[in-house]
Amino acid sequence: MNLLEVMERLSEAAEGVVVPNDLWVYNPLRHAQTSHNLYLERWGEGKKEVLLVGMNPGPWGMVQTGVPFGSVGMVRDFLGIEEEVFRPEREHPKRPVLGFSCPREEVSGARLWGWVRERWGRPKPFFERFFVHNLCPLAFMEESGKNLTPNLLPSPSREEIAHVCQTALREVVAVLSPEWVVGIGVWAERQAQIALNGLDINIGRILHPSPASPVANRGWAPQAEARLDALGIQIP
Repeated sequence: MNLLEVMERLSEAAEGVVVPNDLWVYNPLRHAQTSHNLYLERWGEGKKEVLLVGMNPGPWGMVQTGVPFGSVGMVRDFLGIEEEVFRPEREHPKRPVLGFSCPREEVSGARLWGWVRERWGRPKPFFERFFVHNLCPLAFMEESGKNLTPNLLPSPSREEIAHVCQTALREVVAVLSPEWVVGIGVWAERQAQIALNGLDINIGRILHPSPASPVANRGWAPQAEARLDALGIQIP
């Protein structure tokens, strides 16, 4: 089993979850599959010390590039990935998928990968110890175009997608054998605790870099570093 196989199963299972008809659903593991697979093949090989786990694709990040927290500029210029991205079959008029031509940058992704670039300099030293994975591969949007995170889905869709994501997380952990699984935000940490209950693995949390968080807007990177240090995870 490898990450490509795990992500294919996750994609299929997530697409099988029934959600309300008034929601728009994007799956970048499909429309940006080439970029996503290249991310897995290039940076997902071998055992990792720390698995950083996010929630789901953002409309200006992974939805456009296929890479978790995939701010266009960071994915292209820092991670060295720029592949063809297709349009979803059902595309919200206010949330077009423009791929690497998207003029907007995802703030969360710019913060996370900008921190990696600042502290490690190059992707390789970071990925020798770390990997970044999103629990849920799907992006959800309301009729207005507003982003809807998986934790805000109505029941039973919320429980069903959580179960699918937890199953995949166990498989990702089996492939990468990390010492630590660190949720990027509260929901990701909680899902990891449920999914990995009973396993001999450390679970922690860092602050999510979203601009919607007033705390993150007061210097996300130093706070994330301080939390990693408190967990005993060393960075350069």
